[in-house]
Amino acid sequence: MSYAEPKPSVEATFPSHDGAELHYRHWPAEEPTGRALLLFHRGHEHSGRWHGTVDALNLTDVDVFAWDARGHGASPGERGSAEHIGILICDVDAFVRHIRDAHGIAVEEMIVVAHSVGAVIVAAWVHDFAPPIRALVLATPAFKVRLYVPLAIPMLRLKQRFLGPSYVKSYVKARMLTHDGEQARRYAQDPEIFREIAVNLLLDLYDTGARLVADAGAIRVPLLLLSAGADWVVDNEVQRQFFERVSSADKTWRVLPGFHHAIFHEKDRHLVVDQLREFITRLFAQPRVEPRSLRDADRGGYTKTEHFDLLSAPGSLPAKVLRLAFGTVGRLSGGIALGLKRGFDSGETLDYVYRNRPEGLTALGRLMDRAYLDSPGWSGIRIRRQHLEAMLRGAIEEQHAAGTPVHILDAACGGGRYVLETLAALREIPATALLRDYKPQNIQIAERLRIELALEGVQIVQGNAFDRASFTGLEPRPTIGIVSGLLELFPENEAARTCLGGFADAIEPGGLLLYTGQPWHPQLRFIAGVLGNREGEPWVMRRRTQEEMDELVREAGFEKEAQAVDPWGIFTVSRARRVAR
Repeated sequence: MSYAEPKPSVEATFPSHDGAELHYRHWPAEEPTGRALLLFHRGHEHSGRWHGTVDALNLTDVDVFAWDARGHGASPGERGSAEHIGILICDVDAFVRHIRDAHGIAVEEMIVVAHSVGAVIVAAWVHDFAPPIRALVLATPAFKVRLYVPLAIPMLRLKQRFLGPSYVKSYVKARMLTHDGEQARRYAQDPEIFREIAVNLLLDLYDTGARLVADAGAIRVPLLLLSAGADWVVDNEVQRQFFERVSSADKTWRVLPGFHHAIFHEKDRHLVVDQLREFITRLFAQPRVEPRSLRDADRGGYTKTEHFDLLSAPGSLPAKVLRLAFGTVGRLSGGIALGLKRGFDSGETLDYVYRNRPEGLTALGRLMDRAYLDSPGWSGIRIRRQHLEAMLRGAIEEQHAAGTPVHILDAACGGGRYVLETLAALREIPATALLRDYKPQNIQIAERLRIELALEGVQIVQGNAFDRASFTGLEPRPTIGIVSGLLELFPENEAARTCLGGFADAIEPGGLLLYTGQPWHPQLRFIAGVLGNREGEPWVMRRRTQEEMDELVREAGFEKEAQAVDPWGIFTVSRARRVAR
């Protein structure tokens, strides 16, 4: 299938986070200004479908880029499939970083336009990674796909669980996408369009859309939302809910009367192009407006309101009933029994979750324990550990290759397992480590593991991560700092600033800080109402959005370089470099 190209494009590839070489098109600016427009196609499609829109926009001073998503167009991968939607979200981050590095365009000078399924993937990237883009355009986002078969989602979940991987063929005909007969014919005859989607991705799309609508308040970038008035494919009411909850100070919602889903290929698509051009030129014409600081988000705002509401959770009747069940029958589960004894946020519980081996009294107890260990939060915790170990390993290897001595400081190590096991796996690299924790039992657990692994050059001592003075005068001076799973337990930003400030005092410019975040959790109310913390109090958490967490790190004197996140967007691991002040 060939397309007329009045404005020629250059085709290239970029290496994604896992090494896959994904394809993209670049329409170079005639009068470069260091600004870029990024285009993300809808499900089933590819970057070639953007040619007409790029030509109609006629943005002579803006570089335009469009990718072929993994498994689409000229990009590799099984057609219409991926291991999970998180792979695609991380692909977006890799694409943006490639454009920044290879084409010299700052992320702050990028506007992102995403269509349908692409809009959900990109919105999740904005939510989970908090990039400082100039603006976001979501066109007919597929937050909720219209599935006309009753109970379609539950049936697909059962099919996925018991029958394994499979595909769903799209019911959407070309005439349901556009009133333009010629565009419908092109769509129907395009051999690069794959009209199926893997069941696991469809389910991930459904769950991610629900997550984004529920937590849209975390998104604050300028937003243009375009909806089709006669959309057979997605639910416009859910788009309205998303728009109303978004925290963006500059946000606009436009409904295109009578339009079908494929608004960029509709009969009157000039109306879409006109609105898009006006939004892009307006945002690029004015200085970028920094959003309101989140340094005091613990005192008032979106997540503070949520936290205040969660304080009442333990007093609810459902929570009381569940606490009674956990305290009686629940003790059959080894993990629940340990959490009741030591705290569900304790280092001992974390080690138990890492082991991921169900224990308990009787077969029923072990079955309950399996369900407990497979909960979203604990599944995410285990992936967080994998990401942290991979990031720590990469930091050690990078510093060693650069001739920089490797000296690690973990301010709240818990059982210290991820640091000690990583060091044991890299024995050939000279390294020292200072592991601190305020609980004596955690120090004992870490010391036993150190001895078991026969590690030299590791000190394990009691210490307070919120005593800033204790970070000064350390010898050797740390080159890698770690704060993992700690700040999420303390809602006050003053405590977080104290800890991060201590790392800034300790680490010289050029050193690295690895830090974790919890920008989302689907079970906050259950946790607050039912589970107790290490102090024997209800475990009531205040989430920090990724944007808030990154701002606190940046304020302390670090510049974020990389991030990893689990498929559900619950836990993040980030790497930042100490900058000279």
